[in-house]
Amino acid sequence: MSMGTQSLLVFLLIGLVAGFLASLVVGGGGLIRCLLSGIIGAFVGGFLFNALGISLGIENALVVQIVHATVGAIVVVLIARAIA
Repeated sequence: MSMGTQSLLVFLLIGLVAGFLASLVVGGGGLIRCLLSGIIGAFVGGFLFNALGISLGIENALVVQIVHATVGAIVVVLIARAIA
C-alpha cells in the first residue's frame, strides 16, 4: 500500500469517526451521512481552529484531528439544519 493510499484511508477513517461522534451529539443518519459530515467537518474544524488560534494542548496528533473534525462536523450539521 502506497503512502498516498494509506493517508487517504486514515483521512476517511477520521472522517467516519468524527461524523459518528457528531451524530451522537446532534443526531444523524447512516454511514454515508456520517462519512460526508465528518469529511467536510475535518476541513471546517481545521479552518476554525486555525483561524481562531485555538490549541488543545493534546500531544497525540490523531486525537487532535478527530476532535477538530468532530467539532467541524457538528458545526456543519447545525448550519445545514438551520438552512433547511
